[in-house]
Amino acid sequence: MIRVLIVDDQTLVRQGVRSLLALAEGIEVIGEAGDGRQAVELVPQLNPDVVLMDMRMPVMSGLEALQTMARNNTLPPTIILTTFDDDQLVLAGLKAGAKGYLLKDVTLEKLVSAIQAVAEGGSLVQPAVTQRLLSGLENVRNEFVSLDRPDPLTERETEILRLMAGGFSNKEIANSLGVAEGTIKNHVSNILSKLGVRDRTRAVLKAFELQLV
Repeated sequence: MIRVLIVDDQTLVRQGVRSLLALAEGIEVIGEAGDGRQAVELVPQLNPDVVLMDMRMPVMSGLEALQTMARNNTLPPTIILTTFDDDQLVLAGLKAGAKGYLLKDVTLEKLVSAIQAVAEGGSLVQPAVTQRLLSGLENVRNEFVSLDRPDPLTERETEILRLMAGGFSNKEIANSLGVAEGTIKNHVSNILSKLGVRDRTRAVLKAFELQLV
């Protein structure tokens, strides 16, 4: 069972998402927060597997909550839920540690798929979204800690990086390539090391920036 915390200042949105997820098997909404500060307080108490985080909220924004939890080493896998087409805010959220983002008009199928993906260690930096985000990445590129000239990737590592860019988890990549999940984990560690980044989301952004995929 994947345990989910919903963070949004609009009660109707929280109730709507909760009602939708009640239709999905294997997912349980364990709590709600109306602002970022409540989220920061609830996460250590509830220990959710996945957080759905609005970005624009009173008291403490979603971005501030992400940054605070990252500093405190309490940040669970988090999906940004937004109605705003705000690339800079999304990039800031990714930089703070979010695993990707979805618009609030997302279908139940896509929402469930996204929750399952990040719960399994995947990310939601989809190619179509990434290409558009990169148009605004010039202003914040230097804020991402990474290597300017990363070590070259092997053919297999590039293949795995492409699958990572598609949002696939280690398990899904392993099944696709017919190898053990542990082998994929080793490859992913090598990819992160060669690109000089600390997580999968930054690896995908770096890969698109350098046109590796």
